[in-house]
Amino acid sequence: MRERLWRITFLDAGITLAVAGITAGSTVLPAVDSPGGLASLQVLLPWGLALLVVAVVPLLWLSAFPIPVAVVTVLATTAYYPLGYPDNFVILAGAVALFTLVARGFRLTGWLLGFSQYLVVHVAETLYFGAPRTVYALGMLAWVLVVFISGEVVRKHRAYLDMARKHSAEAERTREEETRRRISEERLKFAREVHDVIAHNISLINVQAGSALYLIDTQPERAAEALAAIKQASRETLQELRAILGVLRAVDETAPRSPAPGLDRLDELVAGVRSSGVDVHVDVAGRPRPLSAAVDSAAYRIVQESLTNVVRHAQADTVTVSVRYTPDGVSLRVSDDGQGAAADWAAGHGIAGMRDRAAALGGELRAGPDPEGGFTVEAWLPG
Repeated sequence: MRERLWRITFLDAGITLAVAGITAGSTVLPAVDSPGGLASLQVLLPWGLALLVVAVVPLLWLSAFPIPVAVVTVLATTAYYPLGYPDNFVILAGAVALFTLVARGFRLTGWLLGFSQYLVVHVAETLYFGAPRTVYALGMLAWVLVVFISGEVVRKHRAYLDMARKHSAEAERTREEETRRRISEERLKFAREVHDVIAHNISLINVQAGSALYLIDTQPERAAEALAAIKQASRETLQELRAILGVLRAVDETAPRSPAPGLDRLDELVAGVRSSGVDVHVDVAGRPRPLSAAVDSAAYRIVQESLTNVVRHAQADTVTVSVRYTPDGVSLRVSDDGQGAAADWAAGHGIAGMRDRAAALGGELRAGPDPEGGFTVEAWLPG
């Protein structure tokens, strides 16, 4: 409270000085032209002058205490006129206070104070002159309405500006959230790419390394084939990791340095799995056609992850990869004759990632053990 008493703004100080100057000028100048001159102003002493001071000086704290200042100022200006003091524009102090109240949202208080002042002054004028002065009363009413309507216009404009600022802030917050969401999606996308590349090729390397160790003494030729497969898989892993890291580094470039793998590399993928000892059959139905980059890459990664799971977990001898092109998309099916899965099996990160890939493109994916044994992954991608 004490701090607010000293909080006088430049605007309030300027308004107070302006109202004080207008009030003083409108009081003194007419007196100079009158027969009695400045001596006629003695009627103001002491209470008339006190009312003028009480009406004007509180405007210094109009921003800090709008309602108390308006009450004091309106009461002082209302009391000034009926007491017969020299006519002047001290009513302007009350108008400024009422305008501020309405403009700042204290509408009910402002309207009640304004019309109460109007009624008191009008009744006093009627009693003093013995009859209502219609023209004067209508002029006062017009003055009050102008003050209030101006305050309402300013209040509406402030409310509009506040709403515009809130909408702007909300739009900025939404943009930031969208940016964070996109960054999160990109991170997840790259995490899936790294997972698919490493999980598939490292699984092949692990199987081939085990075969090489087992055969190196008894069948060195087959051990050499396994080592060659390890070399090929490790080279492909390094190439794909370099491509992914190149995308991450090329922040200012318009496109990655190398395209993401698609179904056109299905034969290479299958060859790597075959080298691990799993017999892979590929069945392509429909007329192969170019797919969008996102769909083509997702299809490749789904097949890759499915084959990785076969190599790592299925202990299968045979796996069948079916690709069927349709007018509205492409269907994928990867099934094996391995040990399947337990009845209470739960999808791991690989299957969850495949399902997310399909869902992100508007497709769907199902995965689970077959009743006759083995495991099947089925997906449909639009495009």
